[in-house]
Amino acid sequence: MSNHQLEQKNEAIEEDLQFSHKVESFEEMELQTDLLRGIYSYGYERPSTIQQKAIMPFIKRKDVIAQAQSGSGKTATFSIGVLQQINVKNRQCQALILAPTRELALQNQRVVSALGDYLKVIAYACIGGNRISEDLKTLSQGVHIVVGTPGRVIDLFNRRALNINDIKMLILDEADEMLSLGFKDQIYDIFQHLPEHLQVGLFSATMSPEALDITRNFMNNPLKILVNQDEVTLEGIRQFYINCEQEEWKLETLLDLYSRLNIAQAVIFCNTRKRVDWLTEQLQLKDFTVSSTHGDLSPEQRKNILAEFRTGSSRVLITTDLLARGIDVHGISLVINYELPKSYEKYIHRIGRSGRFGRKGVAINLISNDSYKLKDIERFYSTMIEEMPANIQDYL
Repeated sequence: MSNHQLEQKNEAIEEDLQFSHKVESFEEMELQTDLLRGIYSYGYERPSTIQQKAIMPFIKRKDVIAQAQSGSGKTATFSIGVLQQINVKNRQCQALILAPTRELALQNQRVVSALGDYLKVIAYACIGGNRISEDLKTLSQGVHIVVGTPGRVIDLFNRRALNINDIKMLILDEADEMLSLGFKDQIYDIFQHLPEHLQVGLFSATMSPEALDITRNFMNNPLKILVNQDEVTLEGIRQFYINCEQEEWKLETLLDLYSRLNIAQAVIFCNTRKRVDWLTEQLQLKDFTVSSTHGDLSPEQRKNILAEFRTGSSRVLITTDLLARGIDVHGISLVINYELPKSYEKYIHRIGRSGRFGRKGVAINLISNDSYKLKDIERFYSTMIEEMPANIQDYL
C-alpha cells in the first residue's frame, strides 16, 4: 500500500470515528426550528437508535448505508436528513427518494410532507398509475423533493420533465431490493442522469453482501451502520408456529385462530396472487370481513384498499410480499404467514409489519411439510420460533 493510499485509509477511519457517537435528542442535532416543530407534531419525542446514529452524518453530507430493524424509524431518519438540507426558496428538485413499490413511495411522501409541513417543503410522489400529465404539470410548477418509483422517474428524465441540475441527494429505500436484479439496471440508469457530486443514502432492514458490493460503484466512502444477523429480528415481536401437518388443514386452523382471538388488525401473507384470491374468497364465504391486495390490481384499487386498512375500515388484509416492506399501519398487532416466504429476508420484512417502532407484536407461522424452512430461519437469524401456546391472546 502506498503512502497516499495509507493516508486516505487513515482519513476514512478518522471520519467514521467522528460520526460513530449517538446524538440522543433531536435538540442536540441543531435542526431548523420549523423542522423540529414538524418532528414533534408527528409524534416523535426522542430519536430511535438508527436516528441517533444516522441523521447527523447525513446532514453533514456523508454518504450513509444504514441497516436497522423494521419499524425502527428509518423513514424519518432519511426524511429528517434530507429536509434539514433543503433550500425552500429554490423551487427545484433537490432530493430524490426512490422506493420499490408505489405503496411505499406514497407512504414515504406522506412522512416527508408531514415532517416538512412547517418548513413549507413540497414533496411530490411520482409513481406508476398517476397520470403523467399531472406529474408534468406539478413538476413544472416546482417541487423540492421527488419521491418515486424507478420506472416513472426514468420516464420523467427521458421527457426532460425533471430538472436534475439542483439534485444533491439520492435516497434508496429498501436498498437491497433496489439493488437486486429486478431494479439494478434501472438504478444504474438513474445514476447516469444525475449530477456527479451526489450524496447517497441507502436504507433497509436487510442488506445482502451482493448489494453492499454494488454500492462501491456509486458511493463515496460511505459510513456503514449495519446490524448483525442475530440482531435483525425484532425484540418486541414474539414468533410462534402452528404445525398444521397438511396444507389442506391450514384454512381450518386459521378459522379456529380467528374464533379465539380478539385482534385489532392483522396482515396475512401468501406467496402467490392466486393463493391470496383463493384465501380471500374462502374467508368471505365464512362471513369474515377481509380485504386483499396484490400486484394484479390497478394502482387505484391498491391505494383504496390500503387506505381502508389504514383507517381501520378493514381489519384483516391478505396480501403477497407486495406489502412486506416498509408499510406502516399502527394498529397491526398480528402477522400470519399462511405460507412461509421463499427467502430469509422476506420473513424479516413480513413480521416487521407488526411491532412498529417499539410496540409489541406477534407473528404466527402456519407450517405443514415445510418445518425445515422454519429451522433454517431460526439458524440464519439466531432466533427462536416457539410452538404457539394456548394463551396466545395474552401476547396480543
